Amino acid sequence: MDENYESEDLNNIVVLNDEDGNEVQFEFLDLIELDDEEYVVLLPITKEGEEEEGEVVILKIEDIEGDNVEEESYVSIEDEEILNKVFEIFKEKFKDDFDFVD
Repeated sequence: MDENYESEDLNNIVVLNDEDGNEVQFEFLDLIELDDEEYVVLLPITKEGEEEEGEVVILKIEDIEGDNVEEESYVSIEDEEILNKVFEIFKEKFKDDFDFVD
């Protein structure tokens, strides 16, 4: 396997903890800005043998400041209207790269 491809691929991996504290890996697809807020679009990475659903996860980025260190936190979005707007922007940007199913 091409070494550059592998390291490049690893840079797109985001590891988050689910509600049970388990680590879940996602592929970073895009960063969307909407109304002065930032949202990330992630695709869950399935393990071998699992069926791939292809549903993306959209989370809001919130900055956390403390002890002179700036960190980002990903927060779930409850507002369906915002989710739909972000997803529509994502679909428009990647209409040639993905097959979207309504």
